[in-house]
Amino acid sequence: MSKHKTPAAGLTPSSSRQPDRPSASSRRRRWRAAVPLVLAASVIVVLATRPGRDAAPGPMVSHGEAAHSAGIPRLVDLGADKCIPCKAMAPILIELRTEYAGRMQVDFIDVWKEPSAGDPYRIFAIPTQIFFDGNGKELTRHEGFISKADILATWKRFGYDFASSGPSAPRS
Repeated sequence: MSKHKTPAAGLTPSSSRQPDRPSASSRRRRWRAAVPLVLAASVIVVLATRPGRDAAPGPMVSHGEAAHSAGIPRLVDLGADKCIPCKAMAPILIELRTEYAGRMQVDFIDVWKEPSAGDPYRIFAIPTQIFFDGNGKELTRHEGFISKADILATWKRFGYDFASSGPSAPRS
């Protein structure tokens, strides 16, 4: 009897290996591809979940009632930095604040971070925008998302024309 085993009938030594088991070099290649993918996914998860990611850029959030500049019309937006329509409003409010600085005061109050801050305004939904004249008297309010064009049209309806470069006082 010989010391070497002969393969089963119809099998050659190379075909006796299990076809579904990858070779050692194939497994190494898979690990080399998987490790960078896992690292990249970990970095993405860390960056996506870090605090402050959803906050509006710049000094946009006011907590509580902001001081009102005398003689300047004021737009107060009450919302939350995590509410979807409020997030859509954030760039519009920043643009208005920047573009009409000194002619219109724009404030954002986050009523989820400080619930009592919305109490003086008697709001029922967020976002809510409240338009005040230069003396602090409420002119009107709007609930939900509102575009920049609609905000400017609302001001114009009350006599404030921000299209001109002069003061934004209402027409007499």
